[in-house]
Amino acid sequence: MKPTAIRVMLSSALLCTATSAYSATVQLPTQTVLGASDDSRDLSLPLARSTLFADDLSTAHLGANLSESLQRVPGLLALNRQNYAQDVQISSRGFGARAQFGVRGVRLLQDGIPLTMPDGQGQPALFDLDNLARIEVLRGPLSSLYGNASGGIIQGFSSEGSFYPTLESRSSVGSDGLWRSRLKYGAQYGDLNVAANVSRLETDGYRDHSETRRDMANLRLGWDIDDASSLTLLFNALDQPDTQDPLGLTAAALDADRQQAVAQAERFDTRKSISHQQLGMNYQRRLTNDDQITVMVYGGERDVQQFLAFPGNSQYSGGGVIELDRRFGGSELGWQRDTALFELPVTLAAGLSWGYQGEGRKGFVNQFGRKGGLQRNEFNRVESREAYLISTWQLAPRWSLTTGARYSKVNFDSDDKYLVDGQNDSGSVRYDETTPALGLSYQWTPTLSVYGAIGKGFETPTAQELAYRPGGSGLNLQLRPSTADNAEVGFKLRRDRTQVDMALFYTRVDNEIVTGEPQLNTDRSTYANAGKSTRRGVELSVEQQLTSQLTGYLAYTWLDARFDRYINGNGDDLADNRLPGIPRHSLYAELAWQPTEGFTTALEMQSLSQRYANDDNSAEAPGYAAFNWRASYRQQLGGWQLEPFARVDNLTDREYIGSLIVNGAGARYYEPAPERSWLVGLDVQYRWD
Repeated sequence: MKPTAIRVMLSSALLCTATSAYSATVQLPTQTVLGASDDSRDLSLPLARSTLFADDLSTAHLGANLSESLQRVPGLLALNRQNYAQDVQISSRGFGARAQFGVRGVRLLQDGIPLTMPDGQGQPALFDLDNLARIEVLRGPLSSLYGNASGGIIQGFSSEGSFYPTLESRSSVGSDGLWRSRLKYGAQYGDLNVAANVSRLETDGYRDHSETRRDMANLRLGWDIDDASSLTLLFNALDQPDTQDPLGLTAAALDADRQQAVAQAERFDTRKSISHQQLGMNYQRRLTNDDQITVMVYGGERDVQQFLAFPGNSQYSGGGVIELDRRFGGSELGWQRDTALFELPVTLAAGLSWGYQGEGRKGFVNQFGRKGGLQRNEFNRVESREAYLISTWQLAPRWSLTTGARYSKVNFDSDDKYLVDGQNDSGSVRYDETTPALGLSYQWTPTLSVYGAIGKGFETPTAQELAYRPGGSGLNLQLRPSTADNAEVGFKLRRDRTQVDMALFYTRVDNEIVTGEPQLNTDRSTYANAGKSTRRGVELSVEQQLTSQLTGYLAYTWLDARFDRYINGNGDDLADNRLPGIPRHSLYAELAWQPTEGFTTALEMQSLSQRYANDDNSAEAPGYAAFNWRASYRQQLGGWQLEPFARVDNLTDREYIGSLIVNGAGARYYEPAPERSWLVGLDVQYRWD
């Protein structure tokens, strides 16, 4: 990180910490009201919420990809692309399925700090999976109260360091030259809590030309200042140099050799390098018995260099080597009060937030894997300003009402510095939207509740989606945000041995953002607005303690997502076509057996039905069912704790498509999953009492 950036972030943190600090899990008002609270309130929340705890996140997993655990969540599709240059693919009720890299349409947060930029693009690789206490996934109309690109919410909450000094080492090896090692330390020193970890991942990759090395470091400092105030400081860093990108395969290439890389990948040495550092601070203080304020500040920098599969030397092509030099930051001030209005108990939360990303974008000719002459030079800015108000009313002993609204204003500006082409492509566009939501919950019995909710959401184009247009240069300023009308009804059952969640939902989207025609003389995707689309579906999850040693779990989603009105760039009427990348049926099932306190083994099954790869539904990935097995054994020996673990994925050695590049250029849609693969590892922990 550059010294200037460090000074700026540290100065911001010091300004906000002059008063106080925090060591427990930070909960901003929005998160406290809609989730991120104790499970005793879960029945009264009028939204679909799934919580994964530490054991779900780490048991016999590699621990490097969010998709490893999120496949358990109904309504959510989390797929490993087998391509670390593009990250995992995540969509929620169909939102985000079009993303060819990163995450769109689903908002990501950790400890209250956004991992989604103000333009709506998120980076799931930034989650500190090695120190998570839990992940919460929110779906439904109330998730729109988080603002832009909140078709679903994924928020992680870090663990505090152990009270006694604890050092932990976890290493694993697996198929295709996979190796990952992590070192973790936690301790309590008076009022200061420390949790830190560093890790390295290396792999040759399942496919040719997909070699990866990824280094991560995370630090969490929590400070209890007094009985009323506390502070948490978080630092995250990621370094991922020259990650090879094998690109998607055509159907013919897939049949010939599913592990091959596309010829252009070898010819132009397609790869991506990422350097990301981020510093964040959360401060919380209880002012009186009824008022609580939170202050969040974060900032960082992200540098990316990407070599694409074409030279990019033609006019307006923007280059085949892209360099992004991004600086970003933001803040949120929140207030919460538990009080009474109209003689009814009510929790009120309000807040203001601001976000900024400034990005220097340059494009160069790709001279077969070497950087050539300059083809594009501009500076782009995105700034968001938001205000929200949320209230939760206890209308009667069994009835609760949650209402709220969020106003969001997002500004995009571009300053063109590449004027040798004879034109100035500078420009700007403004988007603003108010997203109201309302939910009503009735607790039928002490263990069963039913609820209904409605709300309006919106999603702006990301900076990357605005960056190119089919013909000419400059931003695609004609691209408009999509808006959504959401409705949901559901029920929740919580008993000692049984937990059931079911939700029925309906969403109508205007100006659906879709992948349009490739840019002229390149394989680069551009984006356009479709007229309307509809999503309707059912989510069901059941967890059952079958015996004292045997537990079953099932998560099923039925999702029908279609274009209602859409005429593409070729003039084809695609009304009633299925939205690509979205299976109609998805199922995850697990049977776990724990015969002794330390030993656990489980059989997993994940199944997806047919998925279309493009808007005209002319290409598809067949449905599949894949079975996995895992086992671990934890043993305590004095201050030492040992846990060997193993897993085998795709037990039946089936060939299937793991993920799709929706509307991929050159019909390169397919990202195949590995055949049978294995992983073994050992976790060693020592605690000083």
